Amino acid sequence: MAFQELLEKAGGQGRLQILQIIFLLTSLGAAHIHSLLENFTAAVPCHHCWVHVLDNDTVSANGTENLNSDVLLRISIPLDSNLRPEKCRHFLHPQWQFFQLNKTFPNMSESDTEPCVDEWVYDRSIFPSTIVNEWHLVCGSQSLKAVSQFIFMIGGLMGSLIFGHLSDRFGWRLVLRWCILQKAVFGTCVAFAPTFLIYCSLCFLTGYLSLGVMICSGLLMSEWTVTKSKALVPTLANCASSTGQIILGSLAFAIQERRTLQLVVSVPFFVFILLSRWLVDSARWLIVNDKPDEGLKELRKAACINGIKNAGEILTMEVLRLTMREDLDAAQTKTSVYDLFRTPNLRKRMCVLCIMRFSASLSFYGLALNLQHLGNNISLFQILFGAVTLPVKCIALLALNRMGRRISQILFMFLSGLFILATIFVAQDAEGGLGSFRNLYCFSHYYWGTALGTILVANRIGGTLAPLMTTLTVYMPLLPWFIYGVSPIFAGFFVFFLPETRDLPLPDTIQDVENK
Repeated sequence: MAFQELLEKAGGQGRLQILQIIFLLTSLGAAHIHSLLENFTAAVPCHHCWVHVLDNDTVSANGTENLNSDVLLRISIPLDSNLRPEKCRHFLHPQWQFFQLNKTFPNMSESDTEPCVDEWVYDRSIFPSTIVNEWHLVCGSQSLKAVSQFIFMIGGLMGSLIFGHLSDRFGWRLVLRWCILQKAVFGTCVAFAPTFLIYCSLCFLTGYLSLGVMICSGLLMSEWTVTKSKALVPTLANCASSTGQIILGSLAFAIQERRTLQLVVSVPFFVFILLSRWLVDSARWLIVNDKPDEGLKELRKAACINGIKNAGEILTMEVLRLTMREDLDAAQTKTSVYDLFRTPNLRKRMCVLCIMRFSASLSFYGLALNLQHLGNNISLFQILFGAVTLPVKCIALLALNRMGRRISQILFMFLSGLFILATIFVAQDAEGGLGSFRNLYCFSHYYWGTALGTILVANRIGGTLAPLMTTLTVYMPLLPWFIYGVSPIFAGFFVFFLPETRDLPLPDTIQDVENK
């Protein structure tokens, strides 16, 4: 609380804080866009095998140039159970008996067909350019699409492990500027990746740096915010992510070429790196890390921007050392993450919160990265989901204050899981899918944003595993959705092991937790 006194002397929540929060929220929202970008750059278009009879030169040589493409497709590609062309198999030889449109199709055996061996033909009317049709990530290679998403999330997991330590060692402003610069460079390079291997490598670095931007932006916002306004920081950060979804959907609707879209969402980071020159570093971090002169300089700079006159007389080295004396003494005691698991009560709560955060992230990213499950109008779904989550965050806050933390947590997790499971029985049409998916998406946001105190690493592990769940469709098409639905319901039972904290002071030390 000592540093808060210095903040009040520097003008409290003044012009500096407002300008800095606007910039950091913009950077955070832009970084979040990259997390969901593969909804569009890796969308799977309709496709079927390419066969020689469909080639223009082959048609002319066979004297079948008078046959239209539908007839040629009918005699070359078998139909699936929905009477649509198979995506991954074709006839060994043209089936001329299918030439008559009204003829009944006999059941064809596997021996009459074979897997695609050359290339595929893609419907480019909806998705003209994606990594799927560029590198043929379909049929036997369809799992590679999930692998690219997994690698991006692995990068985010590594970022959550590393950037907290780096920012504590080198300062949040320096690490943030470095992440923004590298993200601008590597995000732009993704658009020009010549091979899938290079693309995945750059995705790893982009995901890694995205977490650096998110972590450092959140820390700097919280650091320069006075106590009475701190509750707004996570709310504003979540609103920035929702706004990012709306912007992504709008951009993807206007720009359907994947390389151009990648460039459009990456180039703004070059502008951010120029604007970040005027960011004010964490004065508290500078003071605690034996740089009181620099910390005092940042405080005076903030006071000047906030319109405080005689800042040099109000904020002096004597005032700083007297106010921060307890924090400076506490900084001499070195702690580690293991301290969170050494005492029984805190260990139990941390384990429960990790389970909840893991399951929340697993189902949230499982849904957010699979919008194509609803249909092909992904841009519309992305915009609507972003718009819906903005008021949802306010509703979640009201529910927490009225119903209590534990009851609302259990209720929303159970309802979220049930709505996810309900989509298994809903047809994938635009209206039916949208209606049920909108509800489950809202409820997933309820508990995803209210699992307070959870380790960020557990969150990233859940997000990392979410794309891999889609590879289970080869065993059972609906198995991933079953896992996404059961996960929050299972985790909801663990909420009973947490105490109710509504209208109660939160513990400040480990001993406070053990004494309750």
